[in-house]
Amino acid sequence: MEEVLFEEKNGWGIITLNRPKAFNALTWNMCRLMLVRLQEWAINDEVKAVLIKGAGEKAFCAGGDIRWLYETSQQDPHGAAEFFRTEYNLNSLIHHYPKPYVALLHGVVMGGGVGVSISASTRIVSDTLTWAMPETGIGMVPDVGGSYFLPRLEGGLGLYLALTGHRLNGADSVYAGIATHHVPYEKFVALEDALAGIGSDDLTQESIDTCAAAFGETGDAALQKNRAQIDQQFSAPQSVQGVIDALGREGDDFAEKTLKLLNRMSPTALKLTFEEVHRGAGMTFDECLIMEFALVRKIMEGPDFHEGVRAQIIDKDRNPKWSPANLSDVTDDLTAPYFADLGSDALKIDHGYSQQ
Repeated sequence: MEEVLFEEKNGWGIITLNRPKAFNALTWNMCRLMLVRLQEWAINDEVKAVLIKGAGEKAFCAGGDIRWLYETSQQDPHGAAEFFRTEYNLNSLIHHYPKPYVALLHGVVMGGGVGVSISASTRIVSDTLTWAMPETGIGMVPDVGGSYFLPRLEGGLGLYLALTGHRLNGADSVYAGIATHHVPYEKFVALEDALAGIGSDDLTQESIDTCAAAFGETGDAALQKNRAQIDQQFSAPQSVQGVIDALGREGDDFAEKTLKLLNRMSPTALKLTFEEVHRGAGMTFDECLIMEFALVRKIMEGPDFHEGVRAQIIDKDRNPKWSPANLSDVTDDLTAPYFADLGSDALKIDHGYSQQ
C-alpha cells in the first residue's frame, strides 16, 4: 500500500496521507514524496489549488514516525535528525506556497500533522478533532514551525499549548485561530464534492473560502472558559518557573490541573520550549525552522527524548525518569548548546523551484 496518494482532479492537486493503521504518521519517505510533488504542482498551470487529507476515520496525521526516530536516534542521532531536514523543508514550502492550500483535518492532528496543515490558507476542522503539540511529554519541543505560529496566537494561548500539550477540539481550534472553518465530519464528503465542483477556471482562494463557509457551523469552545486565566498566567512570566509560581499562587481548579500537567513533562523540554517560543516571536518562519533543527538535532542525542518515548510509546508505563529530574537543575549552561549555530550542518531551506 502506498503511504501517500496523489491525484489531479478538476484543477486540484489532492494529497491523501495513507497510513490509517498508523494514524497516518509521517515517514521520511512520505515527506520526500510530498516535497517533490508540491514542487511540481507549484509550477504546473493545470493545478490551481492543493488539498490535503488523511485516510481513515481516526486521524488526519498523528505526527512523525516517533518509533523510527526513537530506534534510529539511539544508534545514529545525527542521522535520525536528517528526517527533520526533509520535513522542515516541506513545512517551509507549504508556508510559502504560491497557490491555495486546503487542509481537511479530522481526528488526531499532532506534531508533524500540524506541520503539513498549519500554514494552509484554508484549515477546515471537524467535530472529531483532537489537536495538540504534546512534545514536552516525550522530551521534545514543539517544532514544524511551532516556534513561529504558537507565539503569534493571542494572549497566552501559544505558550500554554506549547508547555502543556493541551488538546483542542474543533471549536477550540477555530477559537484559538488555528483553524479557519469548523465543519461536522459527516459533511466532509459533501464538502469535498463541493470543492471539486467549483471548477478549475473559478478555483481561487475566495471561492474556496466561500464554499467552506457554506458548510461551516459554530461549536462550543471549551477553551474559552479558562481564557482569562490562560492569558494571566502565560502572557507575562519570564521563565517556566515564573509560570509555575503564578499558577501556584492561584490555587484554583484550572491552576491545579495545569500544574499537574507541567509536572509530568520533561524539565529540559519545558525550558527549551519556553525559550524557543520567546525567540520565535521575533523571527521569520524559516528562521524558526532553522532554530528548531538545531534543537532537535541535539535532542536526538538524548537522554529525555529516548526516555520519554520509551515511557509513553514503547513500554507505555507512563513513568519517565527525566534527567535532570528537577527544573532547578536545568541551567542555562545546559540549555545553551541546544541553540548553538550548526555551521555547515545547519538547515538550509530549498523550495526546489523558482517563483516567477
